[in-house]
Amino acid sequence: MKGNVIVGQSGGPTAVINSSLAGVFKTAKDRGAKKIYGMLNGIKGLLDEKYIDLTEKLDSTMAIDLLKRTPSSALGSCRFKLPDVEKDPETYKKIFEVLNKLEIKYFFYIGGNDSMDTIQKLCAYGKSVNSDISFMGVPKTIDNDLAITDHTPGFGSAAKFIASTMKEIIRDGHVYDYPTISIVEIMGRNAGWLTASAALAKSDDCEGVDLIYLPEKVFDVDHFLNKIKELSKTGKSIVVAVSEGVKVADGRFVFELAAEHVEFVDAFGHKQMSGTATFLANKVTAELGTKARAIELSTLQRCAAHMASRTDITEAYNVGGAAVKAAFEGESGKVVVIKRVSDDPYMAITETADVEKIANIEKKIPLEWITDDDYVTQDLIHYIHPLIQAELSPIMVDGLPRHLNLSMQ
Repeated sequence: MKGNVIVGQSGGPTAVINSSLAGVFKTAKDRGAKKIYGMLNGIKGLLDEKYIDLTEKLDSTMAIDLLKRTPSSALGSCRFKLPDVEKDPETYKKIFEVLNKLEIKYFFYIGGNDSMDTIQKLCAYGKSVNSDISFMGVPKTIDNDLAITDHTPGFGSAAKFIASTMKEIIRDGHVYDYPTISIVEIMGRNAGWLTASAALAKSDDCEGVDLIYLPEKVFDVDHFLNKIKELSKTGKSIVVAVSEGVKVADGRFVFELAAEHVEFVDAFGHKQMSGTATFLANKVTAELGTKARAIELSTLQRCAAHMASRTDITEAYNVGGAAVKAAFEGESGKVVVIKRVSDDPYMAITETADVEKIANIEKKIPLEWITDDDYVTQDLIHYIHPLIQAELSPIMVDGLPRHLNLSMQ
């Protein structure tokens, strides 16, 4: 083969993002790549010429097995928005200078919507300067909001953790002889896939959560309080799953209604999401005189590798390998997508799609999968269920899971 490989990770991490990294590395190595570089902290690190030679770091089968079981982004990440080339051509010139110095022919970026924006821009610039570098997107996001693909690697493991945690919270609520109200805040800015996965907690050994609120529908605070008031009459504990990104009718996020709200906005214009459950719990206590507890799952949703779905790990690895295969066969400006071909038994294959059809496009839950009584339909549960199946046990050392730390290799 001609030229070297470079791979980076961007955006929020997942429990299986490193499995995609392993898939890229192993497939590229098996196909004859001599040098496989890893950018440190994504495209921002590449601009600063920060990278490592992965062929020196991943020098054994054990290292790759550990990498697949290691949460978070082993190469580090960033939230860096590439400027439009017309406004800042120098940034692009710098990136391509570094890539050419390293003799890069294949560029892989593991990420979500914003990362695919990076692939789209780099590919377009590469064509404008007659570069022969192939640019490929490798999907990941716990939010499951990428267009075209049936689902995204990272979502299944996060859903498995959420459903499992909800079962445990529900059991905890039955400890005392008086009812408790637990409001659980789950990640999801504009799409409620993760919060919807709380519905999987309902089974023959668990009553399930009582209410589910998703950002696809307008949130009414008074309606919510009335529902809590009615459920409280049953005398049982109440567990509510709510997306961090639910909004009221005037477009404000619920957490922005809090008097103590402090705003932070990242490079992509995304507001920091936190405080929805706390606001609602305080509202319940103030308006109904009932004790309520706010629980924020926060980063636990995306780093709980001990609760990872083996289906998710396998698919994450496969999309990494599929990206390499496509690039080595001449494709560029594409993103690997997952196509579900069967539900029972569950089967899926990988394909590629043009990055223009994916970058900056959010896939939300169809409204017909959300019920009018603040819950979700069986169709949605049926869609998620195969993605949480099976486990890949951590490699335990001294009673704790072993991880691969590339900075300590």
